[in-house]
Amino acid sequence: MTALSDDWRADLDEVDATLIDEYQSGFPVEAHPFCVVAEELGIDEAEALDRVRRLREKGIFRRFGAVLNPPVIGSSTLAAVSAPEDRFDEVAEIINGYQQVNHNYRRAHEWNMWFVVTAGSRETRDRILSEIEDRTGCEVLNLPMLTDYYIDLEFPVMNDDRFARESLEETEVSATRISEDATGDLSDLDARLLVEIQDGFPLTKTPYADVAAAIDADTDEVIDAIERLLDDGCIKRIGCIVNHVVTGFRNNCMVVWNVPDDELDARGEVVGSLPYVTLCYHRPRRPEQDWPYNLFTMIHGRDADAVDAKIDELADEYLPFDHERLYSTETLKQTGAQYEELVSSSE
Repeated sequence: MTALSDDWRADLDEVDATLIDEYQSGFPVEAHPFCVVAEELGIDEAEALDRVRRLREKGIFRRFGAVLNPPVIGSSTLAAVSAPEDRFDEVAEIINGYQQVNHNYRRAHEWNMWFVVTAGSRETRDRILSEIEDRTGCEVLNLPMLTDYYIDLEFPVMNDDRFARESLEETEVSATRISEDATGDLSDLDARLLVEIQDGFPLTKTPYADVAAAIDADTDEVIDAIERLLDDGCIKRIGCIVNHVVTGFRNNCMVVWNVPDDELDARGEVVGSLPYVTLCYHRPRRPEQDWPYNLFTMIHGRDADAVDAKIDELADEYLPFDHERLYSTETLKQTGAQYEELVSSSE
């Protein structure tokens, strides 16, 4: 989907703006959530639902529902290969053919193809990486997440900010350790629920009841399970998921930093709290593959020069260490993780 026109906000009013910027998370988890939202907005339930539907149809919302957390539910890693230019498309086709690969980007670097593998177990994940090496003939750089300082793409878009969350002052962060052996410890109900909601909730007055009916469960059971999965971190947030690309935040850069190990958590928490940093996490060094970097940050912006300026600021004021800028130049694959495989008992 391409970006909206420059005047995409022209026919949106203050109620739309509030829905877009204030309900990306914290959507009510109760039997009639749109009734609660409508009361908060000073409109009726039917209008609240109709507005969300309209914003979804316009492409401003990607979907309405839950943002799931693959590294907590299964075993996930960021991987890269250095694909020869004359075989680039061939290598991409092989990698994208795995259902466990849910993101793949070309980046301006020697390691030029970056993809995410999320599987139901570490063994399955590593088997896929080994198969990719064998089938492509390309060495794989395997960089599982070890610590999450801040990861989310929730930010205001009803503004003229040059970069994501420019209008905010700070982000709350915490250093959360991530296990490579995560399996989510899901009940049968949890597993069926995650599969059902992976692509969003139905846009109805009773989304939780409709989900419950689809998985042959009681509404109260589904609501309790969603609240528990939120508390456990399997679900990051529930709300109207904004399509940051179509709303103008098309420029992004992944910056990798060589931070002294004894400073990593302190630096990571400070940098993760900066509003313009949309992702901040720790991944392992791989010195045997000439990869010395252990801290990853991402900045999204409408303006490429503004993104560069904020990276300069990071380097000057917060991370005075060797680093490289890996600009995304092409999206090769972008889908949600496949939760049927993640929660399968056969793994």
